[in-house]
Amino acid sequence: MKADAGQIQRALDRPDPAVRLILLYGPDESGSRALAARIDKAMGAEAERIDIAGAQLKEDPARLADEAASISLFGGARHIRVDPAGDEIIDAAQALLEAPSAGNPVVVVAGNLRKDAKLVKLALASPMALAFASYLPEGRAADQVAVEIARELGLRLDPRAAQAIVAATNADRALIARELEKLALFLDASPDDPRPADAAAFETVGAVNDESDLSAIVDAVMGGRPEQAAAELALIGAPEAIGAVRAVLRRLAQIAPLRAEVAAGQSVDAVMAGAGKAIFWKDQKVVAGLLQRWSPDRIATATTRLAALERAYKRSGSPGMILIGEELLTIARVAASARR
Repeated sequence: MKADAGQIQRALDRPDPAVRLILLYGPDESGSRALAARIDKAMGAEAERIDIAGAQLKEDPARLADEAASISLFGGARHIRVDPAGDEIIDAAQALLEAPSAGNPVVVVAGNLRKDAKLVKLALASPMALAFASYLPEGRAADQVAVEIARELGLRLDPRAAQAIVAATNADRALIARELEKLALFLDASPDDPRPADAAAFETVGAVNDESDLSAIVDAVMGGRPEQAAAELALIGAPEAIGAVRAVLRRLAQIAPLRAEVAAGQSVDAVMAGAGKAIFWKDQKVVAGLLQRWSPDRIATATTRLAALERAYKRSGSPGMILIGEELLTIARVAASARR
């Protein structure tokens, strides 16, 4: 079934056993992941979360229904996150919806799937599924996103600062959060000790022009150029490096559904043509090259490793620059060994 913003938020905040699958897709992948995080909070910190990549379900379609019906080893709440995902999980999703029972909610985070994508059509047609498409916020809506994220970090963001952050990040929620995290650290703000934040403070610590630097690292890692990646990493510190990890994860999530279409038999040119404006025109040549270099299995493995690295960062504040560098360079070397 198709859900509106209010319905999807309620479904994630108060999971209903009757809803087995929640599909979050659309061009705003950061928005989809922000929504997915709501169920983490709803299930509680002690809940067991099972993370599965779409490519894994393509190889083992029965696993999703099995995980949804399984009981936690610790006897507590349990839920499943599939990320990234695309039409490669259609058999797994079908099996889940047709299973005699489920029990554990499944949230699928997909990229910018087309309306005629098999996964979207399946979710829209089933009374046991909800589908919601996230689009990049614009104007005041984007500013409000920045204000809300800032509030959670203990920042009272003034309107001009919100506008500056949105403009600097192209309204990407993940990048907005990253800039606000740095701002909160700079101002020593926290939810228990909120601080005002104006445009001047953001200009002091903001990275208005550093996205090109992150893009250089992402392109070097994904393009299989470890020496260049090492040189770029040497120029930044750990906070920026974890930003690069997240940027690589976004690129992997972007190409995963497209590469699944290639694996299903479509040509790279046909897939790129079908993606249309979902791929920024400056990135089209780069993305086309990545679809030739990266296999679904490599995408799934890299996503799993980097997602684990990001979770380590969130737990400890930083997994260490050496570990970040090692993981990114390992991925670059794997990409270098891949056949075009």
